[in-house]
Amino acid sequence: MRDKVQALAGGMMVSIIVLVIAGIFIGVGAGVVNQMSAQDSVIFAFFKLMLDLGLMVMRNLPPFFAIGLAFALAKSEKGWAAFTGFTMFMCFNVAIGSIAAFHGWTPESTSVAALMSDAGYDKVAAQNFNSLWGENLGVFSYNMGIFSGIIVGCITAAIHNRFYKFEMPALLSFFSGPRAVVIFSYFLIMPISLFAYYAWPPIAGGLQSITTLITSSGIFGSFLFGVFDKGLLPFGLHHLIAFPIEYTRVGGVMEIDGIVYEGVRNIMNGQMSSPDATGYITHNFTSGRIPIQIGGLTGAAYAMYVTAKTENRKKVAAIMVPAVFTAAVIGITEPLEYTFLFVQPFLFFAVHVPLNGLAYVITEMMGVSIHGNQLLFMVPNLLQPEKVHAWALLWIIPLYFVVYFYTFKYFILKFDSKTPGREDDDGEIALYSKDDFKKKKQQTEKGLPVEIIKALGGADNIENVSNCATRLRVSLHDDSLAASDQVWKQDLNAIGVVRMNKGIQVIYGANVITIASGIKEALGIDS
Repeated sequence: MRDKVQALAGGMMVSIIVLVIAGIFIGVGAGVVNQMSAQDSVIFAFFKLMLDLGLMVMRNLPPFFAIGLAFALAKSEKGWAAFTGFTMFMCFNVAIGSIAAFHGWTPESTSVAALMSDAGYDKVAAQNFNSLWGENLGVFSYNMGIFSGIIVGCITAAIHNRFYKFEMPALLSFFSGPRAVVIFSYFLIMPISLFAYYAWPPIAGGLQSITTLITSSGIFGSFLFGVFDKGLLPFGLHHLIAFPIEYTRVGGVMEIDGIVYEGVRNIMNGQMSSPDATGYITHNFTSGRIPIQIGGLTGAAYAMYVTAKTENRKKVAAIMVPAVFTAAVIGITEPLEYTFLFVQPFLFFAVHVPLNGLAYVITEMMGVSIHGNQLLFMVPNLLQPEKVHAWALLWIIPLYFVVYFYTFKYFILKFDSKTPGREDDDGEIALYSKDDFKKKKQQTEKGLPVEIIKALGGADNIENVSNCATRLRVSLHDDSLAASDQVWKQDLNAIGVVRMNKGIQVIYGANVITIASGIKEALGIDS
């Protein structure tokens, strides 16, 4: 079960990629459009197009998740899986709408006015019932948000993985394999939709209760979010905490310029696109990452540098500087975090995790209102600075640098932690020549995937290969055949290793996607 949950968390990252691009387009497009008075120029038209493209994604999230998850979770024939995911999504919504029509519910009969006048609902009950309904790509159905996409994507992947090798009788052989999955999906979607029709209203009520709890718990809820978001990182489950709050109604609902946005990240994108918005929400579960990624981890890295042996400090700096840059600019923090997680878990769970939760509390109490939490994706703020309220970061970030530096330095020395540069066996420290660089590059591009396959117990031991933003995720027939953690780190350039029953996750950082592609190519797997 844990493996499947982790696969789901990694699979959702495929769809989140398009949300990142959409956010940039909205930020840049709205930043220019909202400042221009002349609406008949080519410049206005160009940036209005960027804004519209970004908003198109925000308004149609469910099909992106249905397609993305079906693609990511499929073991093979991923193109067919994605196509089936979209087909299933449309069929699912048409079926829900058809069942609703049978019961007398249409766009007209579910309006607040009709419910009050014809069905006898009071105003609150009518509004709650009306909120259940909406449109998906023009089809009247339940307003399930991205949950409909997640459900359909997962079901599609399960059906696809079970039947993509299915053999039809000779007369119907053209419909064998993944084509059969498309046919089966049409029949399976009917009972699935019938079940969803009756199951969704109580589920929606439960989500509303969760929304109320989160939005009413204030800074305590923000602290818990920060603790769980970081505390679950080593287990690969952190996306399942952040994702619902950022992109579903669990994180709140807000109407902006006549459009309803669900989830704090989508709400902030809506505020960014609105010419009338004066700022971003502060109870946003994202601003707390800024002090950590820019200040805290920089302080931790500097503490590891100054506590390293003097003769090793240049080598440590060569490792730490790119890691600090990656955390601050791109937001990928795992290379730094796994550096101290695996040598001294106390630093991670007893120091880093609670300080992470506290960062969310401080930024919210100080009213920090800014879009984005990595330097690269905060650039659109420069185009609409009147919406940004973040002066407090000028002292919060340095404060976190100081706290992390002295705390990490104290505990590294107290526990004699073997952070980089403090190992008993330091090995030879030397600069690379040009020939060394070429050999290293060749090994990374060609030899590394082959060596990784060997370390996984050989091709026959590998059941499935996938990746998320920083991790190589592999399902194995026999996990005992996988190489030791020392081999992964010393010989195969891994940052860290997470082991599980019949599987392994190897942390490589942002370049993991090219490593995974090389492995699939070497194995002859359809990616």
